[in-house]
Amino acid sequence: MGASSFKTILNGLNALSGIGILSIPYALASGGWLSLILLFIIASVAFYSGLLIKRCMDANSDITTYPDIGQKAFGNKGRILISVFMCADLYLVAVGYLILEGDNLHKLFPNVDMVNIGGKRSFIIIVALIILPTVWLDNLIILSYVSATGVFASAIIIASIFWAGAVDGVGFKQKGKVINWNGIPNAVSLYAFCYCAHPVFPSLYTSMRKKHQFSNVLLICFILCTFSYASMAVIEYLMFGSDVESQITLNLPTKKLSSRIAIYTTLVNPIAKYALMITPIVSATKNWFPCISSNKKKPLNIIISSSLLLSTVIVALALPFFGDLMSLVGAFLSVTASVIIPCLCYLKITGIYRRFSCELVLIGGIVVLGVMAVIIGTYTSVLQIVGHL
Repeated sequence: MGASSFKTILNGLNALSGIGILSIPYALASGGWLSLILLFIIASVAFYSGLLIKRCMDANSDITTYPDIGQKAFGNKGRILISVFMCADLYLVAVGYLILEGDNLHKLFPNVDMVNIGGKRSFIIIVALIILPTVWLDNLIILSYVSATGVFASAIIIASIFWAGAVDGVGFKQKGKVINWNGIPNAVSLYAFCYCAHPVFPSLYTSMRKKHQFSNVLLICFILCTFSYASMAVIEYLMFGSDVESQITLNLPTKKLSSRIAIYTTLVNPIAKYALMITPIVSATKNWFPCISSNKKKPLNIIISSSLLLSTVIVALALPFFGDLMSLVGAFLSVTASVIIPCLCYLKITGIYRRFSCELVLIGGIVVLGVMAVIIGTYTSVLQIVGHL
């Protein structure tokens, strides 16, 4: 039996409302108030490209994964290209989860260093051990219950931060800037990062019992997530203005109860989301071992997922630059994997590119703007990361 629409919504919300909710105020602070318009534009484009993924899958019943779409559109080269972008995108998001955990636990317990490698690094390793059992789950119906925890946690974070501003004395006194042109590339990259869940969509679609409801499920997920993102961005920008950190929790006064609730709840999100994000990577990796018998797939899942977790820990320990890493992921990988690739595959699979139409113009415009965002955003992000090394 497949997953119900409600459980798919939970998984979709969990995938979309990831750690982007913690960096979205920093994006608004980078670009200014008018950059919120870009958030809504990016959300609309991401929703449309999500629908294109569904249409690609409907065109051929053999398509069950994101790399399958690339195979159908452009052959083996298309499969390899999409697999690389998909895995790199989700992989670096998973790394971001671990960096996030280390930063916030270190803020709560600055004097703790359990393994003599620094407080942040110690907490990254501890959190990885906690996450380990969840990555052994490969059933999206079971993962929906873990996802429900992540969705509930996101709601608590927003409520707690609003409480910190309205009741605990922080206030909403900052006016902020109307527009900051120099920060627009960074804002666009971080906004795009908020909608980087497209490689997960085929897994959600194939897991559904009533697949014809997927478009409505997707619409609900995007509306709720965009409302959450915009609310969080506005609240934090009014609270801290241009002083917003790359993670909203780093601005909060730890002595306030509301702040501690927000920070502690933030720690739940990566644990609830990590397994869902690496599921497509595990599926893609398993395809490299077609000779493995079905009764050995479960041990193989455990080995692959555990190895992925270990490698993300190593990268998180080596590159602890949360904001810059998320900006790079958003600019280079998220825009490519979630916008450009679905558009190109849809054009090729359906053959729409052969005849002039309004849809062709729309998709062509999205691809051009996407390529521009990739080039400018990646350049800006790389400069920022190099500057911190």
